[in-house]
Amino acid sequence: MSDGKGNPRNEIGKTSDAELVKRLLMENYGYAPDLIYEIRGNHQKVYAYKPCELKISDTGRRGVYFGRIESDGIRLTIEGAFLVGPKATKNVVELDDERARRYLAGESVEVDVPDGWVLLKWRSYYLGSAKAKAGRLLNYVPKERRLRIGR
Repeated sequence: MSDGKGNPRNEIGKTSDAELVKRLLMENYGYAPDLIYEIRGNHQKVYAYKPCELKISDTGRRGVYFGRIESDGIRLTIEGAFLVGPKATKNVVELDDERARRYLAGESVEVDVPDGWVLLKWRSYYLGSAKAKAGRLLNYVPKERRLRIGR
């Protein structure tokens, strides 16, 4: 959560995108990669990239979809979790094989962690981020990226 200042979405446009994203990453995960961050669109999506000398046609759409500014922090995509996770120092939840499989299939799984945004790790892989709430991880794996498992 944004250190008591309220909804971080209210800070968009009042501070630089990079400052806001880096602060939220440091507050929540203890690490912010050295990237350029841009917040775009009505859904407060965060895109991240490094400068590149390669000359390509500029479509104005640089970077990978990294995450989204939420009313209570930052939710990372699977790609964002891969970039932050290896050096994150807090709010990393390790899942066993069964809970990882269920989470990647789109289910919410039980955990014993404080409420808030967390990074999910299974073995050496980062699976994305989730919101821990009342002992469960709320699932944010997009439907098109979920595992199809037999029941």
